[in-house]
Amino acid sequence: MTTNTNRNGNSNSNSPGFDIRRIGGRIGAEITGVDLAADLEPALVTEINSALLEHKALVFRDQQLDDAGQLRFAALFGELTTAHPTVPSVDGQPNILPVNGDEGIRANRWHTDVTFVRTPPKASTLRSIVVPPYGGNTLIANTAAAYQDLPELLRELADKLWAVHTNDYDYAAPKNDRAAEHRRQFVSRKYRTAHPLVRVHPESGERGLFIGGFAQSIVGLGPSDSRDLLRLFQSYVTRPENIVRVAWTPGDLVLFDNRITQHYAPDDYGDLPRLLHRVTVAGDVPVGIDGTLSHTLEGDDATHYTPAAA
Repeated sequence: MTTNTNRNGNSNSNSPGFDIRRIGGRIGAEITGVDLAADLEPALVTEINSALLEHKALVFRDQQLDDAGQLRFAALFGELTTAHPTVPSVDGQPNILPVNGDEGIRANRWHTDVTFVRTPPKASTLRSIVVPPYGGNTLIANTAAAYQDLPELLRELADKLWAVHTNDYDYAAPKNDRAAEHRRQFVSRKYRTAHPLVRVHPESGERGLFIGGFAQSIVGLGPSDSRDLLRLFQSYVTRPENIVRVAWTPGDLVLFDNRITQHYAPDDYGDLPRLLHRVTVAGDVPVGIDGTLSHTLEGDDATHYTPAAA
């Protein structure tokens, strides 16, 4: 069985198929003793999923997977999405999104993947292919811990609020022509979706702040009040104690629960190359604490992107 550690629990634990070493106080663990290129038994996959629910982000070092291996591993946790609703995939690999910092396209903004559609991914896998000799880390935050950190009055307010998530908002000016083209592709289909500010996790039942960079306004409030409230709640997500920093080496794979985390890639490696491949697992419709489901405000149903939309 996986460990039942809490915020103050032990740093090491054992499972029948692998070892777990906690790497953050509130989020993150390294998994050792698993070869992701091998055929994994269903019981082992169940154990990994349990570890994911507990630790939110799992790091598998030096796996040396190829694209096929990453796809095969991600598919153990559910049907896959295509690479992205609007951005092109890796050539010949419709389910793989290239995360290529060498093209001036850098996700240095806290976000949860693809929350601008009604059914965002359940989980994301990132595999390192080219990493810079310094910088280029990925930060991942525990949004359930952030919710628990809120004072009671703020929790009560958050429980009542809904946020509008969209892929069409004011980004920083593109650094070059490639980045400008990426921006045009990113908003080639416009999406606006209303999600509960507090999402109930469908497996663990935990409550987490479901916001991030795509959350641009609060339902029923104007732009100024929306920005102020979103900044306030986001500040709890990005407290240092709620974050784990993953320093990449080539061949690493990170699996994180997209339903209860945010992530950020600092732009701190200059003109050095950095290339990751992302594969995401299809998710369900977010649910608020009163059982109300997220709903689309603008855009298509995204069935071209995720089977969950059907």
